[in-house]
Formats: sequence, structure tokens, C-alpha cells
Amino acid sequence: MDAIRWEGKTLYLLDQTRLPVEEVWLPYTDYRPVADAIRTMVVRGAPAIGVAAAYACCLAALAGEDLEEAKAVLAASRPTAVNLFWALERMAQTAKSCGGDPEALIAEAVAIHQEDVEMCKAMGLYGSAVVPEGANILTHCNAGALATGGYGTALGVIRAAHEQGKVNMVYADETRPLLQGARLTAYELVADHIPATLIADNMAASLMAKGKIDLAVVGCDRMAANGDFANKIGTYSVAVNAHFHGVPFYVALPCSTIDLSIPDGVGIPIEERDKNEVRTLYGVQTAPAEVDVYNPAFDVTPHSLVTGIITEKGVIYPPFQENLQKLFG
Repeated sequence: MDAIRWEGKTLYLLDQTRLPVEEVWLPYTDYRPVADAIRTMVVRGAPAIGVAAAYACCLAALAGEDLEEAKAVLAASRPTAVNLFWALERMAQTAKSCGGDPEALIAEAVAIHQEDVEMCKAMGLYGSAVVPEGANILTHCNAGALATGGYGTALGVIRAAHEQGKVNMVYADETRPLLQGARLTAYELVADHIPATLIADNMAASLMAKGKIDLAVVGCDRMAANGDFANKIGTYSVAVNAHFHGVPFYVALPCSTIDLSIPDGVGIPIEERDKNEVRTLYGVQTAPAEVDVYNPAFDVTPHSLVTGIITEKGVIYPPFQENLQKLFG
């Protein structure tokens, strides 16, 4: 399963706003609509945003447009996922060394894409080792093939564990307000024939209290140097509930999601989205139009609630700051 394709001189994105009802691939030959696609979550998930932005830089180069301007437009699309800025900087460095040659930039974007898939597979292999036999796993939002170059971070761990016959059931939080768990994670799990049960976000603690969750694993949009991390809103609640009930809580991410320039989670910028995402549900009004809304896309989970950090280089345990620095500093 994938969500990003480069064919000839065209970028194709699977429109994730239409899943699971429709599978629609949208073509892009201009970087500006790609920035809009990132902003409107046609493509979403930190690694996938980075890959899409890399290919968008190629579109700008093919059109003979100013690459610095393209970089600025793409960088303004979403503020939290650090992979976006990591990929744009990598493409900018390539542009400097190759004089903006489109073919060299395309080769670099393809490399970013392929490396992400390989990192996810390595993460899956390392992460599957922490999954017990017959595991019931909880995950939040979507950190699968749709959110990455392919295979997935948190869902990559689940996929690998399933391939080893370890998974009894995956419980997927629906993930309000945009239902990425219901629309996307459930879609991936069903497509891969992995046992899955969809739950509302407010049901997770009840399952933990009944001993029905063996571990939780989630993705990440940006991790600070001390192991604090931002992920889809509601992740912090999962971590708090897991801590209270003694359920191991893991976060899976590639090195490109680690931002060692930020000391702790306080410095992670948190995107706030349109208030109508909460007032309505797919065009149906569910709250008074006049009511005010607080709609952050992400929350920050402190490292003290994290059992381990699953990366492409292995599983990191406390002290996180010291061990992250050793592997990625």
C-alpha cells in the first residue's frame, strides 16, 4: 500500500480525505497545489509530508521556478511535522550542489522516498521484538503506509508483529475530529487482513482497565531532544491512561522526525486548525455555529510516560536524552 507515486514528471497523491469510501489519485505538475494538498490533508503524516514536499521541489525545478520561493511556500503549509522542513532542507542542499538540475533533484526525492520505506521496515523489525505473543495492541490516529513513504511507523511495528503471528487484535482509536483512525488505520488493517476493532477515543481507558490492552504504539510528528514528542491530538490521553494502568507505551519514528534543536516539548510548535472541523462532521453540523472551538491538531506527550522509542536503529530506552544523542546527535 502506498499514498505517493512519481511517474514521469508528475506527482500523484492518494486523496486521503476521500478514504475509505473512494480511492482517488490526484495528479500534480505544480508545487503550489501540493502545498495546498499538505495543508488540507490530502496527504498527511509526518514522513509522507516530507516525501511529498521533496517531489514538489522537483515540480518547481522542472518548471524553471525559483526553488527558494517554492521552499518557502511548502514550509508554510503545516508547522508541526519536522520531516517537512528536514526534506526541504535536504532538497535545498541538493539544489545548491547540482545547480538546480531537475534530474538530480528527482533522484534525491526518490532516494528520500525509498529511504523512508526502508526505515519503516527496519522500525517494524525492531519494534516487533517488544510485542508479546497473542498481543492486543492499541494505536491512535494513522501512522501506517498512508502516513509514510510506505509500510508505516507504528503500523509498521504492527505489520511486522502480525507477519510473525504475534497479533491477536489491534484496537484503533477513531481519532476525532477528522477520524484518521476510523477512516485510514481501519482501512489499512482491513486491507492487510490484520484483526482489527475500531473504538471511540474515549473507550481506550476502559479497555485498559479490563486488561484487554497489552501495549500501545503510536507515531510521531516531532520529537524533542529529551524524548518529549508531538503526535495527533489525543495521544497524550492514551499515554496517561497507559501509565496509570501499567500498559507499555511505545512511540515509533524515523530519525528525520527527531529535532535535537528543541530541548523539550515546550518548544514544539502546535498547529491549530479550522474550528469547523469540530463543529461539523463531513458537512453535517454537530454543534451550534456560534460556539467557540479549540482545535489543536497535536498534543505533546512527556518522555516520562514513554516506555521506549522505536527507531530504524533500534529501540531506545531511558535516559532518552542521552541515548537519542548517542544514536542521532
